[in-house]
Amino acid sequence: MRIRRTLPAALLVLGLAAVPVPASAAGTTGAAAGEHYVALGDSYASGTGAGDYSDIACTRSENAYPALWAEANAPASFTFAACGGARIPDVLEDQIESLAPTTTLVSLSIGGNDSGFASTMLSCKYSTQSACERALEEAGTYVRNELPGELDALYATVRAKAPSAEVVVMGYPHLYREGGYCFGGLSSGKRSAVNDGSDLLNATIAGRAEAAGFAFADGRPAFAGHEICTDDPWISASNVHPTAEGHAAAYLPAFSAALGG
Repeated sequence: MRIRRTLPAALLVLGLAAVPVPASAAGTTGAAAGEHYVALGDSYASGTGAGDYSDIACTRSENAYPALWAEANAPASFTFAACGGARIPDVLEDQIESLAPTTTLVSLSIGGNDSGFASTMLSCKYSTQSACERALEEAGTYVRNELPGELDALYATVRAKAPSAEVVVMGYPHLYREGGYCFGGLSSGKRSAVNDGSDLLNATIAGRAEAAGFAFADGRPAFAGHEICTDDPWISASNVHPTAEGHAAAYLPAFSAALGG
């Protein structure tokens, strides 16, 4: 049986300082004055772990890349519907109604919780290498066999609700630097296994996004050199989510670069 759980509230790190948005990453203020932007998705879109929350229940952060992009570009409207812990059914039930025929831009990050992200990470953090690998294999079976069809259905609904919108699907970063010793972190073998799981998830999401005619923004190169266990991590080791700096310096430029692509 696949276990799907969100990260425990005790693992969330609140109150991180805001990070200034580089103008080159955000775009030109006012250039998107005609845009009607809706941000959908899970905790990697809502900004869990990035602090400065406008909605604690959904850990919706003013430091998350959707809010930063909207602040810098002043769209005609901005709806921040992403919510920490969301799975595909949650987007369909609770977030999709934010879309309309007038929507011109959509960002979407989803699939991690559906594949059992939280329970897998807990297994890898607190159990043996073999238990970590078993959890990742279980998640991988879902990603290979079930996730593609679920994403296809979701993407079709997004297109039906917002027929003229540009849609950017955001990928997930590698969480850990591979190789060497990581003080207080996972073993080298576990880190490599977790990143391999991320590669499978990203490949699946990217393939279905392309099939739907959506852009895909890859989080792996955006965070390269700033994973957990590096000297300057943009992902928190305590809650395995991007920090405020990660949203400003990695996710925001990746999202901006995908626009118009």
